[in-house]
Amino acid sequence: MPTSTRSRPSPSPDLRPDPIVAARQALMALCVAATKMELEQAYANIGPGPSAEDLRRSESGLVMLRGRMGGDGRAFNLGEATVTRAAIRLSDGRTGFAYQLGRDSEKARISAILDALCQGVEREAVETALAPIRRRVETEALAKARRVAATKVDFFTMVRGED
Repeated sequence: MPTSTRSRPSPSPDLRPDPIVAARQALMALCVAATKMELEQAYANIGPGPSAEDLRRSESGLVMLRGRMGGDGRAFNLGEATVTRAAIRLSDGRTGFAYQLGRDSEKARISAILDALCQGVEREAVETALAPIRRRVETEALAKARRVAATKVDFFTMVRGED
């Protein structure tokens, strides 16, 4: 039987996530949790920057949500969700991309601009402008964790001893 001449890439010994990718993912998670007004205010607080043009007009579509029973069962189609995506290019060549639940194309576009700005010298200004949103999201997460912890029930099983 002939063997394949293609070699498989060896797994990387360094399994740590790329810090740049992780930072962009954290930014997008924050933009998703923010309201449109909060993002508009943050963008205004950054000050003038390079102009942005659409690589592709913002568009809305459907994505299939998949689920698993118990987290490890067979995958099944749970339903669909509306998502809006935006892709922009700044005048200096940096690109930004964003996906947002819902049909708010302006929120997706602002998120994409923030993504592009975070890839350059404006990173510190973007982080400063988004700090109030981050504090609000963290405060809400802590409040939710407290409410959930208050309803926690610990189940245990007592084992009978041998007589």
